[in-house]
Amino acid sequence: MASAHSSGFPTNEELLEALAAQARPMRLDGLLRVLGLARRSKAELENALEELASQGSLLRLRGGLWTRPENLKHIMGRFSALRDGGGFVTPMRPAEGGEQNRDSRLEFSGARDVYIPAAQTGEAWHQDIVSVALTPGAARGPSPEGRIVAVLERGQKEIPAHAGHRTGRTIFCHPADSRLPVNFSVELEEGATPPQPGSLVLLAPGRRLATDLWTARIVGDYGREDDVAVQEELVKLNHEVPRDFPAGALAEAQALPAGPTPEDLQGREDVRNLPLVTIDGADARDFDDAVEVEDRPGGGWLLRVAIADVSHYVRPRGNGYAGALDAEALARGNSWYFPRSVEPMLPEALCNGLCSLRPDGDRLAMLAEIPFSAKGKPGKPRFAVVVMRSAARLTYDQVKACMLDEDPQALAALRENPRGEEVIAMLRRAFALYAALREARRQRGSLDFDLPEADSRLDEAGRVVWIGHRQRHDAHRLIEEFMIAANEAVARYLRDMSMPFLYRVHPQPDPERLESLFDTLEATGMENLPPRPEASAMQAIIAGVRGTDKEFLVNRLCLRAMPQARYQPVNEGHFGLASQAYCHFTSPIRRYADLLTHRALKTALGIGVGALPAGQKLLRISDQINRRERAAMACEREMDRRMGCLALLPRVGEHFKGMVAGVTDFGIFVELADMPVEGMIRIDDLGDDWYDFDPRTMSLVGQRSGVMWRMGQSLEVALAEVNLGRLEIRLMPLELPKAAQGNWRGGGKTSRKPAHKGGAKPGRTSRPGGSRSGWKITSPGDDSGKGGGKGGATGKARRSEGGPKRGSKAGGKGGTGTRGRTTGNNSKKRGR
Repeated sequence: MASAHSSGFPTNEELLEALAAQARPMRLDGLLRVLGLARRSKAELENALEELASQGSLLRLRGGLWTRPENLKHIMGRFSALRDGGGFVTPMRPAEGGEQNRDSRLEFSGARDVYIPAAQTGEAWHQDIVSVALTPGAARGPSPEGRIVAVLERGQKEIPAHAGHRTGRTIFCHPADSRLPVNFSVELEEGATPPQPGSLVLLAPGRRLATDLWTARIVGDYGREDDVAVQEELVKLNHEVPRDFPAGALAEAQALPAGPTPEDLQGREDVRNLPLVTIDGADARDFDDAVEVEDRPGGGWLLRVAIADVSHYVRPRGNGYAGALDAEALARGNSWYFPRSVEPMLPEALCNGLCSLRPDGDRLAMLAEIPFSAKGKPGKPRFAVVVMRSAARLTYDQVKACMLDEDPQALAALRENPRGEEVIAMLRRAFALYAALREARRQRGSLDFDLPEADSRLDEAGRVVWIGHRQRHDAHRLIEEFMIAANEAVARYLRDMSMPFLYRVHPQPDPERLESLFDTLEATGMENLPPRPEASAMQAIIAGVRGTDKEFLVNRLCLRAMPQARYQPVNEGHFGLASQAYCHFTSPIRRYADLLTHRALKTALGIGVGALPAGQKLLRISDQINRRERAAMACEREMDRRMGCLALLPRVGEHFKGMVAGVTDFGIFVELADMPVEGMIRIDDLGDDWYDFDPRTMSLVGQRSGVMWRMGQSLEVALAEVNLGRLEIRLMPLELPKAAQGNWRGGGKTSRKPAHKGGAKPGRTSRPGGSRSGWKITSPGDDSGKGGGKGGATGKARRSEGGPKRGSKAGGKGGTGTRGRTTGNNSKKRGR
């Protein structure tokens, strides 16, 4: 390179040596002094540094600083890509043994994730183990910033892809996950049957041909994408969902008996005479809880909750136990649920057999007995290890038909059970207790998010023929109320016994999120909001919209404003349930946290289960199961989006009613009314106008027409396009809302506070839209539906009060689809 510069200009090696000798990054002026160069050499020096940076030998930092990558602090971690090209690196370290992730060589360090801008990802792919150079002074916002300098290990050895066009024996394939920035060239083996265009294939990457092109070979052909089973397989591959159990865990499971042995029953209370019943969904197979209610003399009730005693069979390593089942259960963290399948936390011999509380056999259980007053106030609980036999396996709908609808046929069918009359009488007492518990929890300030869940029907070929909302009723809520009561009773008992265990905590929303929530609620037209955003007001807000057309929207906005519930050894209470102490105890078949709680409870009762994890060991376990819970929820959200896309694929061109569920500077998210599916109206499909985006009120206002788009608006849309590969559902408005009247704030009411406080600025103007694809858009007094082009690039809004933050892993501009489950979901499967 020296020959490329004027006489006396330093070579590449001399430039690198000069920077290596400096204790800190240098600017151009400082380097000129260090190198003894005149200022007229500044441009030549900058060109030389840029060339070295393009080779990876130098890094250019914020503020015009230059340094060698070796001079920066480095970390190792796993890269999680975002769809915009950037991503995050979760720091990792060599495992110390014991509680680690499925890669036995590494464990998560607990340090903050590092944000990687799109231009700094190098050649890393999603899930790769990478080395990151941390950028000095770039720790603004929630994450430090860095640059990937090396890929240490490919995280994905096999990659799902879509088969594309074929030229001779060569097929070009595109990754099914849009976060992977490469394509693949596949050379078919002689005699191999080529996959059909568009089918899902599994590839093993080979060598790099170009920056964005690699060779690969096909290791699996799954067929057409409109099959739900194929979509499930894709999600499992994308998220590295655990599948086959290790040989050690299977051997340990196979060595267990088919049922309780006489030795197992020693020292246990016999409650086989009690009419304990399981109440679950019609397709459930792992029954881990049973309930029974008795009247108490003088008033009130006695609630019994029996939970499968998984800890009797799944033992940690030590005391003669290999611990293979326990290690695998921790690695999985929880069961992973899909529309047609489950990847369980425990092998089927346990989760659907030995531990499942079936009505046809004796089962080991942990029993919680909790007395309640007539007003639902709990008394002193009692816990015991028992042997039980379920009196009936009931479904939610069966209980509803019998007890809520008093259906004669359903009651007659239940009476055919040998203990049918006894069960019916018990259920009447159970519903009386449920009403008292629900009212007591309401009075103490608990938040009741009753958001509908997605439900679907498939045909024989595995195609989605219907998607809608699963019906929820008081039979579901009864079991939820009893599980909450048992979880609280156990948490209080273990807390008072000073046992090391994991609480389920749910902190209050932080002030900034509350401020943003109240701004958005005001923008939807809600009245009578408190003058100051307070968490204590959320219960009244939710109750105030119950039964109205705004119920779903307000519930979801409140839910999104709250932090995610998590497991941790330190008690912080559960804000959503207004509980001072809460844990998970009722689902040890499908949640590792519950299994730990059972061991702590047995220890408190004087039953030996070995040493309990405590201190840093317990903290590492909590980190692991929190990550696995989030990963399982991400799978469910992606699967929901895919189901929504599959349901709408054959319905392009149809009209749907919906509600504006989100407003951004690049478009509007619309939740369809009759199905849990969300699509987007792009900014350039909103009519021929320029739109101002206000991130505080989450609204778009047309500069010329005054047309306003805001949260909570009802509208009718046409389905314009479904892109299954990108998980995008594109909608077109069939009409525009009325123009805003004056300085609109909160549905025409006076604003609670100035629109832009503290120097926050409104969003930039977004580009004009234009009606296309033949959809007619009408606007009051305006022909904006006629013509109009795309205009310039969408302006990005500056962050204002309550606006989005850079660096947030959740959300972003990702694909649209069915609504995902969230922390406050009432589902028994997930729990609070």
